[in-house]
Amino acid sequence: MVAHLAFRLDVPDARVGGIVTAGGAVEAYIQATAARLAADGCEVRTEDWHGTPVLVGYRADFRLRWMATKLHLLTVVAPAAAVTQGDLETFTNTAFDYAQAQKGQFRGLQSGVAVFPGLVGTHVDPAALAWAGRRQLVRFGSVARPVAVDVTAGAVGCFRGTAALGFVYSGHLRRKLDAYFPQAAADAPTARP
Repeated sequence: MVAHLAFRLDVPDARVGGIVTAGGAVEAYIQATAARLAADGCEVRTEDWHGTPVLVGYRADFRLRWMATKLHLLTVVAPAAAVTQGDLETFTNTAFDYAQAQKGQFRGLQSGVAVFPGLVGTHVDPAALAWAGRRQLVRFGSVARPVAVDVTAGAVGCFRGTAALGFVYSGHLRRKLDAYFPQAAADAPTARP
């Protein structure tokens, strides 16, 4: 069901003399994301995707103003030492497939799926940040808004705009992105390589 992921945290996760190392900052950001998801009422768990621990948060919301639909929101977050645009595209497609397999059986029938596939790393290519912020991806009855987090630079790239397809969910998705993925520097100590 889940394709092989080549994303591994190759940077040691440790504290050295009270200084948070690069791997420690990635882990701290992911743990803080898990806490934010739980505080928002999400079911939170960690899954093993081919040796990589992946954080998965899930919640469902129903609103009459969404034309009486239920939106299944999955947040899927993984560590990566370095993130390229290609890595983020691959992870986004894998998370998209996963979300549709988990909750997308009845999408389009008063039900939709949204997924926030996030890669958190110490070195994120500016092209990956730009690609994440450009637009949401759309499949039948579902959308994905990729997220790239660079804990070293304190940067978060994701689309927070209003899209033509799925526009009724845009405000909700923007609020959830703001809650789950604040700027890295504001939430976790800055990494020192």
